[in-house]
Amino acid sequence: MEPKQDNGNVARLREEERLVFRQPPHNLEAEQALLGAVLVNNLAYNRVSDFLRPEHFVDPLHGRIYDAMSRLIERNQIASPVTLKPYFEQDEGLLQAGGFVYLARLATQSAGIINAADYARLVHDLYLRRELIDIGEQTVNGAFQAEVDQSATDQIEIAEKRLFDLAQTGQVEGGFIPFQRAVTEAISMAEAAFKREGKLTGVATGLYPLDRLLGGLHKSDLIILAGRPGMGKTALATNIAFHVANSYTEGVDENGQRAVIDGGNVGFFSLEMSSEQLATRVLAEQAEVSSEKIRRGELNAQDFHNVVETSARLERIPLFIDDTPALTIAALRTRARRLMRQHGLQMLVVDYLQLLQPSGNSRQENRVQEISEITRGLKTLAKELNVPVLALSQLSRAVEQREDKRPQLSDLRESGSIEQDADVVMFVYREEYYHKQRPPQQRDDEPMDKFHDRMDKWMQHGEEIYGQAEAIVAKQRHGPTGSVKLKFDGPTTRFSSPEGDEQLPQSQ
Repeated sequence: MEPKQDNGNVARLREEERLVFRQPPHNLEAEQALLGAVLVNNLAYNRVSDFLRPEHFVDPLHGRIYDAMSRLIERNQIASPVTLKPYFEQDEGLLQAGGFVYLARLATQSAGIINAADYARLVHDLYLRRELIDIGEQTVNGAFQAEVDQSATDQIEIAEKRLFDLAQTGQVEGGFIPFQRAVTEAISMAEAAFKREGKLTGVATGLYPLDRLLGGLHKSDLIILAGRPGMGKTALATNIAFHVANSYTEGVDENGQRAVIDGGNVGFFSLEMSSEQLATRVLAEQAEVSSEKIRRGELNAQDFHNVVETSARLERIPLFIDDTPALTIAALRTRARRLMRQHGLQMLVVDYLQLLQPSGNSRQENRVQEISEITRGLKTLAKELNVPVLALSQLSRAVEQREDKRPQLSDLRESGSIEQDADVVMFVYREEYYHKQRPPQQRDDEPMDKFHDRMDKWMQHGEEIYGQAEAIVAKQRHGPTGSVKLKFDGPTTRFSSPEGDEQLPQSQ
């Protein structure tokens, strides 16, 4: 009598058999039908060439055949079993499959030209599945055999980058669109701007002189806001981000769907300041209480009441802050896409550019190349999410060596890639900051009365420029450049429009 087998062992054996015989997803028949369709009618190639590559075929022989056909068709030559034969006379893979007979058999098993795109998408989809399996295995093996200097978060970012790169491989979306459709979209945007208060085509910053010059912050644009330390670039970015979030208004579009009418959700990547410090700035600005007083707790009863009342109002605005330090561009893209998917997104702010790291292990030979990768990544993200990306940037010390401290494009650190990839480059400049640092000194043998005259002029000029700031638009791909005047309140870190400049001109 045979001994009974343990049920647990039987189940385990069945599971092991299932795992042993589990193969990566593939469909050789679909690959053959697709190749046959192109061999019979080369026009089928035009339906699949945008996204299908030789490496997407599971059978290497099929990949080589597709590559050879592509080369012939791109040279305006006919791809058929006869024209392909000379290229594969020494191909061991084809000889084992049957040689010229196999090419002829592919043509007889062809799909129709109409079905070619469906077969190609199936081949591409199965390729993506195999790559997902490979990424999963690499991630598991990397976690088991991690390098000493590689943290778990580094491995997560590497996996995220591989997934992102895979998602970009052979994208079916995109390509040419009729000019009629592009014109229709442009008219729709202009109509929305005409109906919107302020007559802007982009997202309003809340600073009317700046909105007049820029027309708002446009979708898919990379806007660089640069300045030397102490100029207030973070304060200006915070003011703009708050205005966009605070203006968030929903309505119903012409199709009866809920849509954003004004403002919107804002994602703020604060790589320099913590979320609490950023919130304190916004709180100080809106409550009109010095941020220094809030940090030190030096508040009287009225100040405290204003802060509490303002904080209750600010809790409802859709402003999302990520203060993770040393964030990579790949991780930033992943988090921005996640925010878009979960909450919707109308604007991104990055404070600041030079604190971002290149993706994964792609450390470049020098910092200029790294910045190039980062700016390209931000511009790609702006186009992908179709939102304006406001990225802050430092300036080199060359500004300090000049008599006129107004910044120029050449003052941008690693300026080549930043200036090239940006749609708008804007500087924030406060003469008051430099004026305070340069009080007149009495020269040798200078009469006291002349020194007092110079001191009086210095003080008078300081009063004239007190609280004044400039936003200098040095590059604008869609419009004019120039400089606009703004007001700046140091204690509350608040930028505002000059008095008497509180609204945009109405359309004629």
